[in-house]
Amino acid sequence: MNLQSDDFELFGLQPQFAQDRSVIDERWKQLQRQAHPDRFADQGPAAQRLAMQWSVRINEAHQRLKDPLRRAAYLCQLRGAPVDAHDNTAMPAQFLVQQIEWREALDEAGDIDALEALADQTRAERAQAFEQLAHSLDVAGDARQAAAWVRSLMFMERFSQEVDARIDRMGV
Repeated sequence: MNLQSDDFELFGLQPQFAQDRSVIDERWKQLQRQAHPDRFADQGPAAQRLAMQWSVRINEAHQRLKDPLRRAAYLCQLRGAPVDAHDNTAMPAQFLVQQIEWREALDEAGDIDALEALADQTRAERAQAFEQLAHSLDVAGDARQAAAWVRSLMFMERFSQEVDARIDRMGV
């Protein structure tokens, strides 16, 4: 194992967006078994510290790879198009109009049915955006466009969490 390897190399995966979560999880378990500090107990404290570093590195990679949005952002970064969500907030006008409409719908939602309809709509939009993101990364090889999709999806994820929170509050 090489501490300088990217997450995909570390896990023995192709550097692409489309991944099988069960393969990622299984590979994580294998790597953790190999790097577990207890396996190096008889080799002294230095070997155990190194094993602990490996264990942390493996866990960090697992967290990035198992989450589709984090995996996409990581791929964009590897391909020279960092997402820069804090610095780059530019969005297409159509996307901004949609977000305003969603916000208004959330403000006006007076019952659980209206909130669930909004949740369904945002889920469908997110699914389409993920398809576009996958196409940008794995088919078109357009990391800049993929980074724009990641920024959009980050907003959609936060909005969906707000809708879900409102549903939870109304359901109680």
